[in-house]
Amino acid sequence: MEEKKKPIPKVIIQRMPIYLRELSQMDAQGRTVTSSHELGDRLGFSPAQIRKDLSHFGVFGKQGTGYEISHLIEQLQDILEVNRVWKVAVVGVGDIGSALVHYTGFQKRGFEIARIFDNDPNKIHKKAGRFIIDDIDDLEEILREDKIEIAMLTVPTQHAQEVADRLVTVGVKAILNYAAITINVPEHVLVEYIDPATYLQMMTYYLGKV
Repeated sequence: MEEKKKPIPKVIIQRMPIYLRELSQMDAQGRTVTSSHELGDRLGFSPAQIRKDLSHFGVFGKQGTGYEISHLIEQLQDILEVNRVWKVAVVGVGDIGSALVHYTGFQKRGFEIARIFDNDPNKIHKKAGRFIIDDIDDLEEILREDKIEIAMLTVPTQHAQEVADRLVTVGVKAILNYAAITINVPEHVLVEYIDPATYLQMMTYYLGKV
């Protein structure tokens, strides 16, 4: 009987985009080769950690010569499934949502904001950046038609669960949640949280020890 592969720990997956970002910066600088020692110095990780992380996915470097940057970028893009462009919906065009809509860095990292939604009558059908804001009442119909699987949720906390439920019903499988609340979703739906206050509180813990 074939042995079932163990899932790769989430903390390792979380480091892959960091490696990809750093390698992309090096590539943009005209660099062609790097090493686990150099990446470690630039990112604050040990060379052994970087080698161990990458070894979960294959063998990408050669002892004594290091990593070919362009090749490793391609491999990491394959691993992270960003060798294609993913369509993303932004739900909520307040301060955070508006900032996301105007951010131009998503496309080159594999993501395209395709639709934006709000429930404010003063915003609906108005422009935000290069987009026209859709009515959230039309969310299900539009997301089904556009086959969007990723959403960034930037609605007020009290509405986050309700909107998340609606996203799940139309096939959204990954939600980046900016609301300061834990949302409940089925097991097959991925949720990541971005709450700046939480990270500030972690930082002040360490500042208090200095």
